[in-house]
Amino acid sequence: MVELRAITEDNFIDAFNLKLTPGQEEFVSHPIRSLAQAYVYRNQCQPFGIYEGEKMVGYVMVIYDYDIPEYDIWHMMIDQNEQGKGYGSAALDEAIKYIKTKPFGDSNRVVLTCNKGNSVAMKLYENKGFSATGNEDEDEIEMLMLV
Repeated sequence: MVELRAITEDNFIDAFNLKLTPGQEEFVSHPIRSLAQAYVYRNQCQPFGIYEGEKMVGYVMVIYDYDIPEYDIWHMMIDQNEQGKGYGSAALDEAIKYIKTKPFGDSNRVVLTCNKGNSVAMKLYENKGFSATGNEDEDEIEMLMLV
């Protein structure tokens, strides 16, 4: 069963060791960059390791934008050796479940962006109920779900 566990001093090196399949670097930032952002936005975000049992198989960060307000899902990735096993779908379900607890503030908006060339992720997000907002930034499409 997939679960999200907060990134702490006990597991951040496991996040650093996650690898993307060659060519996926254009779609998502590595957890090293993401954890630097998590530090900067520490009062409004939570980075998570995606776990199957005791093994970290991926990474995702939830951040709250107080200006809008909305929850954003950032930098979700599954290790290259663990892709295609349903972990991304299960982790997205867990991230949405976490967001529904409204840990940083009240909002029913969940937003993420997806690279136009990442058809696998786009299909996953659409299947979970996200839809394009019409906002685009370079190669990224913004997607929204109301919870």
